[in-house]
Amino acid sequence: MNEWYTALNKPPLTPPAQYFPIAWGILYTLMAISFFIVLSKPHSKDKYTAVYLFLAQLMFNFVWSYVFFEMKSIGIALLDVIILLILVSFTIFYFNKISKFAAILMIPYLLQVIFATYLNAGIMILN
Repeated sequence: MNEWYTALNKPPLTPPAQYFPIAWGILYTLMAISFFIVLSKPHSKDKYTAVYLFLAQLMFNFVWSYVFFEMKSIGIALLDVIILLILVSFTIFYFNKISKFAAILMIPYLLQVIFATYLNAGIMILN
């Protein structure tokens, strides 16, 4: 784990470092299954929108780590994760139009992004 991150004050409920690779491994698996379900459905305007939203939220997901850990910009990371939260919510909305099961598989990810928003905001406030 990053020395800079280790030295930060963290909010209550911050899990140990071992939590993150396990949780994200499970979440990325569920996300991939969900995405492939949507991809397997017939072409439609909703499918196009769902795929676009999924890829957009994935970009914000990947950018967050760089902004937070490499740039050490807690405020910009918070903005990123808030946008991510909005995009994931819209992604689930559109996935549900295509496949209820695909949408359900994305709910743990949404919950994790809500938790990540809390952690990021808490770190910003405490540091």
